[in-house]
Amino acid sequence: MGTPHNEANKGAFAKTVLMPGDPLRAKFIADTFLEDAKLVNNVRGVQGYTGTYKGTPVSVMASGMGMPAIGIYSYELYSEYDVENIIRVGSAGSYTDKAKVYDVVLASGAYSESTYAKTQSGFAGDMIAPSADLCQAIRASAKDLNIPMIEGVIHSSDVFYRQPAKEAGPLYWERLRDEKGCVAVEMESFALFHNAGILGKNAACILTISDSFVSPEITTPEERQTSFTNMMKIALETAVKMAEKK
Repeated sequence: MGTPHNEANKGAFAKTVLMPGDPLRAKFIADTFLEDAKLVNNVRGVQGYTGTYKGTPVSVMASGMGMPAIGIYSYELYSEYDVENIIRVGSAGSYTDKAKVYDVVLASGAYSESTYAKTQSGFAGDMIAPSADLCQAIRASAKDLNIPMIEGVIHSSDVFYRQPAKEAGPLYWERLRDEKGCVAVEMESFALFHNAGILGKNAACILTISDSFVSPEITTPEERQTSFTNMMKIALETAVKMAEKK
């Protein structure tokens, strides 16, 4: 029963799991959008809930911050709980004036300097794609809801507080934007996409821009917790679509 990080019984999670980083955001999604939501995991305060949305079973569980954390939780959901689809719903910092605060971004790929994938399985690349079928369902859901999305490569970083560059020339995020095509930065999706790939599962990432490297716009922690409802609605409608495909 359960794992070292998850006390839920087998069968407690739905086939599709929404995965924010923040446990309080997981609780907000469950309380706001799910019917008959039940707390199925609270080990280390990493809350997981299962309920229904429009009659479809859906789960939501926090990932914590960073690739090691989402690496553990997503791997266990896929391998121990028979989860098929994980949609990360998170916040991101924009690298371009084309992605403004509160804009919704669908990750077309995750670039990272991280050694997570190499350590985990020997994968030596620095770019991993999400699942095509899941992303297509997300696009269809966003279109149905009339919510615009920006698509682009995201930067999955191991470091939040980065020392200022001493070398001359473009800043690191400018290089990543210009050379790798990164539109925004977060800290988890590279590991999530990798786990899905090696286990034959589906993963995608929808982000809301919470701050920007190119403008002074910023959101508060409370706004990030409760106001990013567009991406949550897209993810929930996608869960229904994925269930209907079965």
